[in-house]
Amino acid sequence: MPIKGFQGTSLLDYPGRIASLVFYGGCNLTCPFCHNPDLVLNPDLYPDYPVDDLIDELRSRRSFIDGVVVSGGEPTVDGGLVPFLRQVKGLGLLVKLDSNGLAPEVLEGLLWEKLVDYLAIDLKTTPERYGELHNAPVDGQALRRSLELVMKAGVEYEFRTTCVPGLVEEADIHQMGQALSGARTWVLQQFVPRHALAETLQTLEPHPADEVRRFALLAETYVEDVQIRGL
Repeated sequence: MPIKGFQGTSLLDYPGRIASLVFYGGCNLTCPFCHNPDLVLNPDLYPDYPVDDLIDELRSRRSFIDGVVVSGGEPTVDGGLVPFLRQVKGLGLLVKLDSNGLAPEVLEGLLWEKLVDYLAIDLKTTPERYGELHNAPVDGQALRRSLELVMKAGVEYEFRTTCVPGLVEEADIHQMGQALSGARTWVLQQFVPRHALAETLQTLEPHPADEVRRFALLAETYVEDVQIRGL
């Protein structure tokens, strides 16, 4: 799917930087707790954003932005991602990529070409449970390859987990922690049910704040830095 959206600037989505946000439509997962369901299920509802116009807009913003955050949906499923990022880097801008990590070959190519400066990889639950996040089989080994690739990549990165009741419990934290053992940063995010893709989750009560904090203490036994967002 082509680029589906563009937003002005944000201080929140690129740590310590001012960035413009670009959204891709389409995804290789249908996570029931996804907070951008239309970009996943109905990307054709949004008009395509012409790449040439977007590059011109970014060029005009170079005096006051540091970089671009590329999110979705899932950007790595789009064949136009690499040439787009080449143009962005040609403007001298930093790039942060949000991804679910299921396309390690794409991530490897981006890293080899030095097209990304910060990676945010969503680890949604244990790799063995990823079949619960889609209506088709999911390659958990691809995810594991991406986790290893990112930890060795030499760029800034973070792993992110939304603490969805039922999908992220104490046992899952331990299993995810083992997969991330030695990683630099793991961010635990509070689940916000209101915009969840699955209607059944829109009324699901999030974990209590103290429970998320307890998860963070468990996570600290596996990675260097654990952060909490959304509490």
